Amino acid sequence: MYTSKRTPMYNNYIIALIFLSLGMQIGFAQDDKDNDLGTETVTVTKAYTPTVSDAFKIKSVPNLNDSIVLQKKPITYSIFSVPVASTFTPSKGTASTVEKLPPPQLYNSYASFGAGNYGNVLGEFYTSRTINRDENFDIGFNHLSSRGGIKDVELKDTFYDTRLDASYAKRDRDLDWGAAIGLQHQLYNWYGIPEGEFSESELSGIDETQNYFMGEAGAHINVEDAYFKRADIKYRRFFDALSSGENRAILTTGFEFPMNEEAFGVKLKVDYVGGSFANDGYAPAVNSSPIDYSNLQAGINPSLKMLRDDLSLNLGINVVYGMDLENSESNFYIYPAVTTSYRLLDESVIAYGGVTGELRQNSYYDFVEANPFVSPTLLVAPTDSQYNAYVGFKGQLLPNLSYNIKGSYAAENRKPLFILNPQEDSRSDDNGYFLGNSFRVFYDDIKTLGIFGELNVDVNRNFTLGVNAEVYDYTTETGNPAWNLPNLKASLFMDYQIGEQWFMGANLFYVGEREDFASDTNSGAAIPQPGIDTPITLEGYFDANAHVGYRFNDHLSFFVKGANLSNNQYQRWANFQVQGIQVLGGATYKFDF
Repeated sequence: MYTSKRTPMYNNYIIALIFLSLGMQIGFAQDDKDNDLGTETVTVTKAYTPTVSDAFKIKSVPNLNDSIVLQKKPITYSIFSVPVASTFTPSKGTASTVEKLPPPQLYNSYASFGAGNYGNVLGEFYTSRTINRDENFDIGFNHLSSRGGIKDVELKDTFYDTRLDASYAKRDRDLDWGAAIGLQHQLYNWYGIPEGEFSESELSGIDETQNYFMGEAGAHINVEDAYFKRADIKYRRFFDALSSGENRAILTTGFEFPMNEEAFGVKLKVDYVGGSFANDGYAPAVNSSPIDYSNLQAGINPSLKMLRDDLSLNLGINVVYGMDLENSESNFYIYPAVTTSYRLLDESVIAYGGVTGELRQNSYYDFVEANPFVSPTLLVAPTDSQYNAYVGFKGQLLPNLSYNIKGSYAAENRKPLFILNPQEDSRSDDNGYFLGNSFRVFYDDIKTLGIFGELNVDVNRNFTLGVNAEVYDYTTETGNPAWNLPNLKASLFMDYQIGEQWFMGANLFYVGEREDFASDTNSGAAIPQPGIDTPITLEGYFDANAHVGYRFNDHLSFFVKGANLSNNQYQRWANFQVQGIQVLGGATYKFDF
């Protein structure tokens, strides 16, 4: 092997020579700085456009041929299995359950009976029988009667009202139809004679009892997913014990045609009422001129319904052709039929309003329902309700508090008003309705301004409370008061489920003052004559009704009802006092029949 024999001293000489050469180069460079090199102009003919070239990537993993790379040694596994006897059996998991309340037991029938002071008797029965999956048959019976006994009443004041209803209904896939019948018998007495006007012998010769009888039958059909929607027909026969009788038939039907987002509908109605009063209304010595009436109406009501997100609008008119067949008179009537509602604040504030009108068909049956002490000598004519304009707001102030406020203005021609009949001493028969103790009908043109307000509170599912009030101002064509119409009505109602067994409820209402007058002559006028007629102001009255009940079991419950609990001896109609405190107790039994 070759070995250098250079000594360390020699190496030092070489290093010194290298540093000396570098110093001389630096010195020459500094001397060149003093020389002027001059200026040069450089022209760039292409902008600098830098580019990034692709980086070199390894396309594949290189093979290593190094002999020192360790080779992986294959490993094999084997399991030495030994059977082990086990008696463990895992238990199945069960989901936790929520305790369910048993569904209430429903029965298809019930019967109720109660009795109280004044000889008051209440009886009710109802059953709903399912014939098959699509058919059912219902029967209902209601009875309320009293043996009377009102203080200072000189004639009989008994009454009773009994009604029986039956209906059949069948439901198919695209339609349902049914039929119904009803029977009713009412008994009232014209007991409202002026106190001290008649002697005992005269009172014994008065037949003050009136009986009303009614029978009706009807049918309906309702069709789904068709232009034809529904049709109803009803016939009613109403008559009394003094040879008065009335027939009424009503047919209504409707069609609806969809139009994109709107719907065009047409309603048709035919309404006939006709009857006769065997007694003369102007009370001659004998009944020589019975009262006959016959009124027919045919109407059509086209309308366009529009529904938007928050708006509901119904634009329509009501065209009616009215005929007085008894007097051979007829006329056309056109009424507005516009209603709308708009949701201002979700369910909190909903504004609604409308302008509607109708030719309202009056009947002897409707007058008796409003005032059972009318005389069988009435003039029956339709009411021309020209328009009823109203606007209001309703909604939910709180989840359990709802309200409704409405203002209205209506104009009605020939609005029926009840007026006390005068005493007639010239009558030779023994009918007991011409002693100043019955009412006739007077028609007046009236404009009515009304305000209505209502609040309903659902404290919880067991307690509900509601209150409402109505205020009216009347303007009559004759300048007289709106006879027997109150300016104020208010009511409060409450229902409370105390527990699983106890429940109670109450209904309080107030009716304001009303005006009437008593006359000694039957001129048929509705204007009191000074010195002859006596004005009557009926005081407003307050009436309190309540009930309480106890459920003994699912079948049997007991109840107690109270009426006129304030014992207010008010007059609903002139000279007609009502019963004082009334208490009635009874039981209700539910069952399957």
